[in-house]
Amino acid sequence: MIGDVTPAPGTLVLAATPIGRVADAPPRLAEELANADVVAAEDTRRLKRLTTDLGVVVTGRVVSYFEGNESARTPALLDALLAGERVLLVTDAGMPSVSDPGYRLVAAAVEADVPVTAVPGPSAVLTALAVSGLPVDRFCFEGFLPRKAGERSRRLAGLAAEERTMVFFEAPHRTHAALAAMAGALGGERAAAVCRELTKTHEEVRRGPLADLVEWAAEGVRGEVTIVVAGAAGGPDLDTDPASLLAAVAALEADGTSRKEAIVEVAKRAGLPKRDVYNLVHGG
Repeated sequence: MIGDVTPAPGTLVLAATPIGRVADAPPRLAEELANADVVAAEDTRRLKRLTTDLGVVVTGRVVSYFEGNESARTPALLDALLAGERVLLVTDAGMPSVSDPGYRLVAAAVEADVPVTAVPGPSAVLTALAVSGLPVDRFCFEGFLPRKAGERSRRLAGLAAEERTMVFFEAPHRTHAALAAMAGALGGERAAAVCRELTKTHEEVRRGPLADLVEWAAEGVRGEVTIVVAGAAGGPDLDTDPASLLAAVAALEADGTSRKEAIVEVAKRAGLPKRDVYNLVHGG
């Protein structure tokens, strides 16, 4: 019967929004905002400001979709997609699902065979990478580092031998601590760039060794921050003399890493067998 025919699914649209100046909004963004059946926004107040600046009237339903309600709201949005509606997802800045809400809905849509597309546009990750002056042929995005010092140190220790250029997001009030932890784990001489307020009026890019950037950030940093760090040079990134090895293990332990994990990390950074570092630490 006609009434039993299942409607064709709608489309989930992930739309990039400006990371700074509204003039950077992709032209298709206004069209999608005006025509979507549902607009899921990380912050509905910011959405209102954006649509006002763009001169767009949203005729579809507007719902909030942020970290705190992402899990609970995903089923209803999936239902809308399965009913044939066009759902537009926007976050406060940049591309949804990249350190922002979106992944759960994308995964649910893909699982249900719902088409997923994107309106490409501003990205803090790629913008920072491009202006950093560091190698861009291979890179990885690490998002936000853990807030707790011990967890942050362990994460960075695991990246010490990463040869790709690394991109991080960071809160301004934690930027100094993050840079200090990076210098400790990766070496103060490692090249990096701190990109602040990208594309905005007070845009600033500070480039230099991590040790210099730690000193620069000591007085405080303001605005949205993206940090780009050069990858490790090929080969060991830690001196293999006993004093350096013991100091590296001690530093990791002081940050909360277990001795076993510290030995593994130091052996990896030094390019040595774990047994060699173990014997050194335990006097074997």
